[in-house]
Amino acid sequence: MTVTKEDAKAAEADVTMEELLEGLNYDLAAEFQAVITYQLFATLCTGPFRNEIREFFKKEVPDELGHAEFLADKIVALGGEPTPEPLPVKLTRDNREMFEMALQSEKETIERYEQRVRQADALGLTGLKVQLEDLIVDETNHKEEMEKILRNWGVRDG
Repeated sequence: MTVTKEDAKAAEADVTMEELLEGLNYDLAAEFQAVITYQLFATLCTGPFRNEIREFFKKEVPDELGHAEFLADKIVALGGEPTPEPLPVKLTRDNREMFEMALQSEKETIERYEQRVRQADALGLTGLKVQLEDLIVDETNHKEEMEKILRNWGVRDG
C-alpha cells in the first residue's frame, strides 16, 4: 500500500509537540553529522581536483552549522532539550562517492524538513513552518549543486 502526501498530512494533523521536538532533535543530530562529514570529506579528498573539492565541502560546513544552531535554538524555545550527539558518520576516500553520499543525505534532509513543515503547520507554528521552508531552500540548493557536480562524472569501473 502506498502512502500519499494526503495520508501523511492527515497523520501529522494529530502530531504532538513532543513528536515535533523528537523530529527536530533527529534533524539536529543529522546536521551535526553533516558538519563532521563535510569537514572530514574536505580533509580526505584526493586527486587533481582536490583543492576544488576541498573548498566545496569546507564551504558547506558553515551552512550546516547554521542549520544546527537554528534547530538547537528552536528546540529550546519550544521547551525541549537539544541533543549533543550526531548521527553516525560514514566516510569514504573516493571523491565521487563523497558527492553521492552527500547528495543522498541532502535528499533525506529535504524529506525530513518537509515532514517537519507539515508538523509545524498542524501545530499552528507558522513562524517555524516558514523558517523550515527556508532550510528546505538551502538544502535544495545544496542538492542541486551536487547533482550538477555528479552529472557526466563518468561511468564507474566494475
